[in-house]
Amino acid sequence: MEGQQWLDWVSRFTHVATAITLIGGSVFTAFVLVPAAQKLDSSSHDTLAEAVAARWKRFVHIGILLFLISGFYNYIRAIDSHRGDGLYHALLGTKMLLALVVFFLASALVGRSAKLEGIRRGRAKWLRVLILLATIIVAISGFVKVRGGPDSPPSPTITE
Repeated sequence: MEGQQWLDWVSRFTHVATAITLIGGSVFTAFVLVPAAQKLDSSSHDTLAEAVAARWKRFVHIGILLFLISGFYNYIRAIDSHRGDGLYHALLGTKMLLALVVFFLASALVGRSAKLEGIRRGRAKWLRVLILLATIIVAISGFVKVRGGPDSPPSPTITE
């Protein structure tokens, strides 16, 4: 594997692995941890919420950094093969805007800002919004990856 191919693979792997980690962690939190923690008394619940947020915050912040670095690199590498492809640029722009909203929500949910306390109090609702937006981003990414460019045929369909 050449140096450029190696870097392309590392960047793609980093982007996908980060998505798996952060979306998976968010799904676990929304559908397992939050409902289970609601059965705790108020003091225990608050202690658990603070402990989880403190640890999860590292994953969120490092994940956002990895998304930005690998996403920017992947975009730069792909842009030449999509010149004049309006649908590609529209979908990628939508994906990027949605990602910024996801980054904001994820940061707000693990942050300490008093101004964003309302988001943390509505954790269950905002986690579901985050998961929905992340799912839309993954769907856009998958579609853009398999549809090919304006001058290339779509990826072949696997048949048995």
